[in-house]
Amino acid sequence: MGIFDFLKGEFIDVIHWTDDSRDTMVWRFEREAHEIKYGAKLTVREGQAAVFVHEGQLADVFTPGLYMLETNNMPVMTTLQHWDHGFQSPFKSEIYFVDTTRFANLKWGTKNPIICRDPEFGPVRLRAFGRYTIRVVDPARFLTEIVGTDGEFTMDEISFQIRNIIVQEFSRAVAGSGIPVLDMAANTADLGKLVATEIAPTLAEYGLSIPELYIENISLPPAVEQAMDKRTQMGIVGDLGRYTQFAAAEAMGAAAQTPNSGMGAGLGMGMGMAMAQQMGQQMQPQTAAQNAGPWGARPVPEAAPQAAPVAPPPPPVEHVWHTAENGTTSGPFSKARLGRMAQEGSLSRDTHVWTPGQDGWMRAGDVAELAQLFTVLPPPPPPAP
Repeated sequence: MGIFDFLKGEFIDVIHWTDDSRDTMVWRFEREAHEIKYGAKLTVREGQAAVFVHEGQLADVFTPGLYMLETNNMPVMTTLQHWDHGFQSPFKSEIYFVDTTRFANLKWGTKNPIICRDPEFGPVRLRAFGRYTIRVVDPARFLTEIVGTDGEFTMDEISFQIRNIIVQEFSRAVAGSGIPVLDMAANTADLGKLVATEIAPTLAEYGLSIPELYIENISLPPAVEQAMDKRTQMGIVGDLGRYTQFAAAEAMGAAAQTPNSGMGAGLGMGMGMAMAQQMGQQMQPQTAAQNAGPWGARPVPEAAPQAAPVAPPPPPVEHVWHTAENGTTSGPFSKARLGRMAQEGSLSRDTHVWTPGQDGWMRAGDVAELAQLFTVLPPPPPPAP
């Protein structure tokens, strides 16, 4: 390379930075021996800031715009001012580009449970996680306090420290808020704003701000959640005795719909015996009250031992029916309801019906159980007066 090409290179220089990595916060402009040419053009784009460090000291911060580095007021020393050093200037300047846009979708979470005093459950352990957004608002402070001389500083290098600050302030805010655990889901937005406000002074010392902080979930230990689920189930069930009777009736109905099922027959007998025993227990107070006279309980003559009564068989399960007419199905209907429909004329022998356990649709007149609905005719009307 000739001397004229070298001189031409000394007069022409463009300093700028474009980045598509999405996580680089600071990038140092690499220049041979960190020398900046006289008349160089510095381009600072929107969402960036350029920090000049001259001879190891922070000199200036450039906001978005186009700058010509050619005045003596700028902290830049060029090689052309030092011919005696053979274009090797002893004055070195470095340019650090700082990304001032928001770094979003950053995650935070509690590594260990937070012990809080809940007004309803007492001491509980909580876990939480969410997302936050970080932004550089003071490039000079951020460079001196965090980056130092790192030529390429990424978000991963500081995210761990920021997460620790968030968890610390979140623990303090939750412990002092007095909000019950069951109501925290309705107050996550307010808790997020409170934590962000408490973190702001600490981050400002690093030249950072946290525009957004979201709490996505607050959870309890698995054992506590299982106990809460059981409590919720008990609240939904209500009367345990009625729920038991309902479950038994449902099981009997399901077993009756299974033809030739020994399990269904055994289940029906067991349910019948249980219901009979429950009815006997309910009748005991009434029998005792009937035996009581005006002076107290009358002596009951000792009866001869008898064999245990045989439990009656379970009552037959009434079928429910579905009707189909003109491609439209209706139901289910009880047999009594079908009888009224036959009297009203909305059910005829040609109407197709189906009940669980029946093999396909059949005409109502062909079903023995329903055929009798069409043979019962009303008596003749009384004669006119």
